Amino acid sequence: MQKDAYTLILEAIDGGVYRPGDRLVEAELAERFGVSRTPVREALQRLETQSMLARDGRSLIVASLDHNQLAELYVVRAELEGLAARLAAKHATPEEVKVLADMVEEDRAQVNDPAALSRANRRFHKQIHLASHNRYLVQQLDLVHRSMALLATTSLAAEGRGQAALNEHAEIVRAIADGDGEAAQVALRAHISKAFETRLKLDAGALRGAGDR
Repeated sequence: MQKDAYTLILEAIDGGVYRPGDRLVEAELAERFGVSRTPVREALQRLETQSMLARDGRSLIVASLDHNQLAELYVVRAELEGLAARLAAKHATPEEVKVLADMVEEDRAQVNDPAALSRANRRFHKQIHLASHNRYLVQQLDLVHRSMALLATTSLAAEGRGQAALNEHAEIVRAIADGDGEAAQVALRAHISKAFETRLKLDAGALRGAGDR
């Protein structure tokens, strides 16, 4: 099935082709994706309405999240992801649990590649969302993870974070496999909290570095 302009632009932002602050030009996008300018214009308007794009004078740029927006996003993410883990512990099939466990082991090969590990991390969390077997929760988490694409860096780039995150993933999977919804929810919320803490430290370090110049 052919992807529409909206999906193509969204995937480009999510994949880091366009990063926060980058300017999106209608004609260039139409040429890149081989579509006419009208659907591109409509897609840009839709993305602006969803706060994925922001105005910079007459131009549209990929939006970025300020500190308060970041904090709000992580609060919602922790609650929804925790609920997904709780439901997965109740509803996941043995095959879904096996896929999650295999992901953790396979992802260890990416531990020294933050970009690859970030992609693997998104796949892992998406699999938990699907294992919740709640379509409305999956839709809401898709919106949350769409906003995560507005973060310029991954918290998995912090030294030692990749290995720690995978160990946390393994703990989440064990709880889901045991059918322990409460433990799964607690483990996943703690995992998101640690990721947020790591990101705040990274951002603080970036600010400190900018001040040193």
